Amino acid sequence: MKRFFIITFLAISHFIVSQEKGIVKGNLTDKETNNEPLPFANVLLKGTTIGTTTDFDGNYTLNVPAGNHIIVFSFLGYKTIEKPIAIKAGETITLNQVMAAEEGVALDDVVIKTTTSKEKKSALLLEQKKATVIKESIGAQELAEKGVSDAAGAVSKISGVSKQEGSNNVYVRGLGDRYLNTTLNGLSLPSNDVNKKNIDLSLFPSEVIQSVSISKAYSSEFYGDFAAGNVNITSKDYKGDGFFDVSVGTGVNTRAAGKNFKKSEGTGHVGFYRRYEHNPFAVILSHGVDPENGAAPINLNIGLTGGKSWDFKDDSRLSLYGTASFQNSYQYREGPLVDYPNVFKIEYPNSQEFEYTTATTVMGNAIYKVNDDHKLKYFSMFLNSSSDMAGFYGTEGKGRNRDAFIDTDRGFFQQNIQFNQDLIFVNQLMGEHKFYAADEEDAKYTLTWGIGHNNVFAHEPDRRRFSFENYQFALDNDPNTKPSFFSNTVFDNQRYFQKIIDRETNSRINLAHIVSDKLTLNYGYNGRVKTREFENIRYGYDFLTPRLEVDDITNLDAIFNLQNFGRLYNTEVFNSLSPGELPTTNFPGANENTYTGELKVNAGYVSAVYNLNEKWSFVPGIRLEAFNQEINYDVININPNDPRFREATETFFLPSLNIKYALKENQNLRFTFSKSVSVPEFKEVAPFVYEAVGQRIGGNPDLLNDPSFSKVFNIDFKYEWFMTRDELFSVSMFAKQINNPVNLVIANDATGTQRYFRTGDKAEVIGIELEARKNLIKNEDDDTQLSAGFNVTYMHTEQDLYSNIDGQLFDTSFNRPTDQLQGASPFLMNANINYSPTKWENYKPVASLVFSYFSDRIDALGSGQIGNIKEKGVPTLDFIWKNKFGENTELNLKAQNLLDPKITRVREGTPIGDITLSEFQIGMNISLSFKYNF
Repeated sequence: MKRFFIITFLAISHFIVSQEKGIVKGNLTDKETNNEPLPFANVLLKGTTIGTTTDFDGNYTLNVPAGNHIIVFSFLGYKTIEKPIAIKAGETITLNQVMAAEEGVALDDVVIKTTTSKEKKSALLLEQKKATVIKESIGAQELAEKGVSDAAGAVSKISGVSKQEGSNNVYVRGLGDRYLNTTLNGLSLPSNDVNKKNIDLSLFPSEVIQSVSISKAYSSEFYGDFAAGNVNITSKDYKGDGFFDVSVGTGVNTRAAGKNFKKSEGTGHVGFYRRYEHNPFAVILSHGVDPENGAAPINLNIGLTGGKSWDFKDDSRLSLYGTASFQNSYQYREGPLVDYPNVFKIEYPNSQEFEYTTATTVMGNAIYKVNDDHKLKYFSMFLNSSSDMAGFYGTEGKGRNRDAFIDTDRGFFQQNIQFNQDLIFVNQLMGEHKFYAADEEDAKYTLTWGIGHNNVFAHEPDRRRFSFENYQFALDNDPNTKPSFFSNTVFDNQRYFQKIIDRETNSRINLAHIVSDKLTLNYGYNGRVKTREFENIRYGYDFLTPRLEVDDITNLDAIFNLQNFGRLYNTEVFNSLSPGELPTTNFPGANENTYTGELKVNAGYVSAVYNLNEKWSFVPGIRLEAFNQEINYDVININPNDPRFREATETFFLPSLNIKYALKENQNLRFTFSKSVSVPEFKEVAPFVYEAVGQRIGGNPDLLNDPSFSKVFNIDFKYEWFMTRDELFSVSMFAKQINNPVNLVIANDATGTQRYFRTGDKAEVIGIELEARKNLIKNEDDDTQLSAGFNVTYMHTEQDLYSNIDGQLFDTSFNRPTDQLQGASPFLMNANINYSPTKWENYKPVASLVFSYFSDRIDALGSGQIGNIKEKGVPTLDFIWKNKFGENTELNLKAQNLLDPKITRVREGTPIGDITLSEFQIGMNISLSFKYNF
């Protein structure tokens, strides 16, 4: 009875107390982001300790004693709002509030506020939670924590994504470059490399990035050419008082340090070549071939960033943001290099490569907010990327060449000096507009649109490649023994010139019709027109004395000069300027290979977002896309009966369905099904062959025959648990079927040229992804001090292979019925741990350790009786230590590639076993940077 009375008393007391309180609840929205929910804002009962914060959806609930009170809404960088209320016991009041940015607040508040609303991990997780399609993002805050310096590094931190070490190839769910799309602010970008479909993501430094997202599940607003995913870079916006940042940094590569670097003559140190207006033949006559001495191998980076906003009447605002940066780096590689098509062709047991790279970026945007309903944005960017590489192969005199004249087992040596420069111009104009029905407060229609125009100028000017025999004599200090030029053909010693011009105009428009609280209809259009112009020319050296000896292999200018022109050597070119009139000896020539391509895409789509209730949402979509691609080519060594032209015209009908089920407020189940396509790129269909030192890669026009595209069927199932505002656990299962897949194949011929073929009827991809982010230690203010995250992906891929492929131009065969898909790593992993202790007076450190790994994958399929080229798995480990002193100063340390693993390519299944084609280490990069905010 005693216990009964106690329980009864407590229950009655709780009932009486609860009747003396009321409930205030509501929703906070952000005026600066079109009234999107504002998470993690503060809601406080003035003069008391009673308060709470808004959840992911901007909702709050507050138990308030009966009476008259003042509710205070606040958020860093926003105007604090006070609202009086009168509440009765047991009463529930709904109080919603729109929060607006503070005018004239301190600079540091503005910067922090912008980070919170646009770039913070928690904000991106909120976006991921609310999204109606599967999308994953990494923002500027996380990029800074992990020491990521560009977009290529950013995407490699997302689950299911890997980056090829030593290059900028990106793989999503085991599918490589040809299956990806890259957009900037939702508008497509061209490639800067003839051998790539997508632009090099390392050209986008972190200073221009607000966030990078990958959409792995297809929906109707994306172009139909979608198999692995769409990478979208969102450029930085800014609003607030003026600011100006200056950053400088320096560093070294542990393998490049202390080396005597060589570089191309005529290229300078800032990545610009000075002779594009000169005829190649004039360059040959006027300029020597020897490389120049490079500067000391010390890396440097400089950056300037600034922004300012001006507020006008009627809530209009003009915001400007700009950044300019320059960075360079030195890299030294040494190791074996082997050219093995079907037998040993050339083997260099020892080789050295000195590479000096630069990247210059200038970006600016202007945003004019007319009012809360209309906004315009103009974005412009210039990128210049250069690579200056001096390669020396067979450096210890042990090089072998089966076609050598003097000695096939030793002494073969090759020198390759080349400079590549890519200039990219991007211009975009975008708009957002809201329209209202009569007597309605909420917008009935939202119109978003964008138009872009891009230019790419990719140059390889004056590549100089020379081949020698008896190189061991250059090392023996005996003046009576000398190396000599190897001249199986006149082009074994050559100068090569290449130019690519890409132009693209693209557009997007979407009209969202808000029919009701439950239904929104989207009507949209996408258009692209892309053209490419390609040309190259080679000049070979024909020595008048067979196997001309060389006194000093480091002074080839003593041989290649005007005095010896026509006396020691002649120049040869494939095509004369006027066939039949001018000779090909010692005269300028016409282009050796040319091709032009044009791609046209016009598409319309309709999709709906239907929220059945608080738990179920459905997003069906239909896309109708008209596709036309044509290519004209004039290349050497091709069947004279070939029409030298291909064209494909198709109409694609592409359905998609995305379903989201909210298990709980913070847990989602997602399912998607879609049909998409994969279409060839210009470089895949143009039969031009690019000859690198150790391999040859060319296109295949037969890809535009019937079928001219691959059908792709996609299924995804995902579970998401948003444990807190910055904690996540998710599991994804996915499957794809690719009909008539395209693979890079080592052709079964004497040259071993790698070409693209439709290799079978279908390929299948099945995989699972697991991701977790967890806060391990928090302080008394609920700030995270120690956190960790990881994501792993396991995939199984299998494709069937035709026994024989008899193409109109090229043939190949396979000795096996199935194989893995090219570029697919069965296992991927990314992990990180971040330490951010409590701020000590004016000092705030942040330290991160970041790890990634991908397992072995096929680089090119082997044909005939020889196996594949495999890229061996690579682990990487980076350490980043950021230090902020006061409000204006940062001093940061990076130690990247701490494990310094070997980057290895292997040719499998040869008669003498597996052969290492190349193996090198790129060294650790240690850098220190200083940043000051004025």
